[in-house]
Amino acid sequence: MKTLDEILSLIEGSREDIVDTMIGMIRIPALSPVNGGDGESRKADYLMTKIKGFDSVQRVDVPDGTDPNVMRSSILARKIGKKPGTVWVVAHIDVVPAGDPDLWDTPPYDPVFKDGRIYGRGTEDNGQSVISSMFASRFFDSSELEGMSIGIAYVADEETASTYGIEYLLDHGYFSEDDVIFVPDWGSPNGSMVEVSEKNLVWLRFSIEGKTTHGSTPDLGINAYRVSTVLLMDLMESFAERFPDRDEVFLPPVSTFEPTMRPATVENVNTIPGYDEFAMDIRVIPKYDVDDVVALAEDIAESHSKATGAKITVSEIQRHVSGKPSSTDTDAFRNLSDAVESVTGERPRAVGVGGGTCANFFREKGFDAYVWQCGGGTLHAPNEYVELENIMIDAKVFATVYYNMCLKG
Repeated sequence: MKTLDEILSLIEGSREDIVDTMIGMIRIPALSPVNGGDGESRKADYLMTKIKGFDSVQRVDVPDGTDPNVMRSSILARKIGKKPGTVWVVAHIDVVPAGDPDLWDTPPYDPVFKDGRIYGRGTEDNGQSVISSMFASRFFDSSELEGMSIGIAYVADEETASTYGIEYLLDHGYFSEDDVIFVPDWGSPNGSMVEVSEKNLVWLRFSIEGKTTHGSTPDLGINAYRVSTVLLMDLMESFAERFPDRDEVFLPPVSTFEPTMRPATVENVNTIPGYDEFAMDIRVIPKYDVDDVVALAEDIAESHSKATGAKITVSEIQRHVSGKPSSTDTDAFRNLSDAVESVTGERPRAVGVGGGTCANFFREKGFDAYVWQCGGGTLHAPNEYVELENIMIDAKVFATVYYNMCLKG
């Protein structure tokens, strides 16, 4: 039976293999059809060739609702231990679009390893966790597992709605109540924080229909841009006034109401736009009900519609209701904290965040799920990269957890 030091040494000796495996994976885009992609199946094909030594490997291909020829692919692999339950590390394999290629110093799907960093779309989000979990689990022999089973789950569709990924897997019984769930999809410097709770989230679109006219005769039209601007200011002020409380567990500790997406209105300066729209990314601390946020938005929109004559429609783009916060009084949390301290020298603290991860789907189903990884900061940005050293730290932390919960039992 290998010692923990021997396993960590084998991981340390895998740096070149880790870089090569990451580069091979990042060359394969895995975009949702709504983002112009063909799903995760090709990336899953690649990962299936890299998963070694597992007793059970399940590939779950779910047809996409917008294009049934596109498969949304997830992989669940286990090394079977003697005790009930599996210690899962859950990472997602889909990515967000690369955006404007001119903003990238190197092509987003032609990854480069330079100065200890791997550059490319999906390296940090969530390739870091795919690769760290792969190598964290690689050097364990299932015949020696006296405790729980070792599991890695590579899931689809996290960047859009998780309908074909973790939500599908949970609804179809791929996880059990005995399982332990780690989701490395949010990081902090030196791994100093463990995310145990997420805010309620709702994305709202406000569509404003006015009346187009010439810029010299605004009285003959209804300027949708003007209406939307005043509406937006009222929304931000009203949200902040109605939902002001703080919860110091969260980063940041307040609810946030951010205007984000706004398409162009008209192409020439001297035309009053008859249509405008904007979206808001709203994340409220769990004490507030998302329904109350939406109701307030609709009330404000109705008042502006009556005052201006514009037709204003409020629609939901996406909603996630926060599950119960994960307990910090569990073997899973203690083992993760011990492992982080053992590898980094720093004991992490529990926090809540505004970002949405797969962990919340587990929490909604009654699981405790813990979000942790080392680093963070370039996800979704041009020139996204991951520090090789962060992959190494993550792999060693999860290997330590596997050793204590699965090998030793």
